Amino acid sequence: MVLFLMLLASAISLVVIGAVMEGMLYLLSIGVLLLIAAVLYLFVRSVWRSRPRPAR
Repeated sequence: MVLFLMLLASAISLVVIGAVMEGMLYLLSIGVLLLIAAVLYLFVRSVWRSRPRPAR
């Protein structure tokens, strides 16, 4: 969960900096890609944990 929160915080900060500063469109795109990666990470982690485990 810490990794997700770090990815989310860095993505939001990059998106804000990229949107505010002129000529920093690449930061905006990197932030959006990081945001997508964070959401995919959370989705994969939740799917992986929700699988039923075989009984031992």
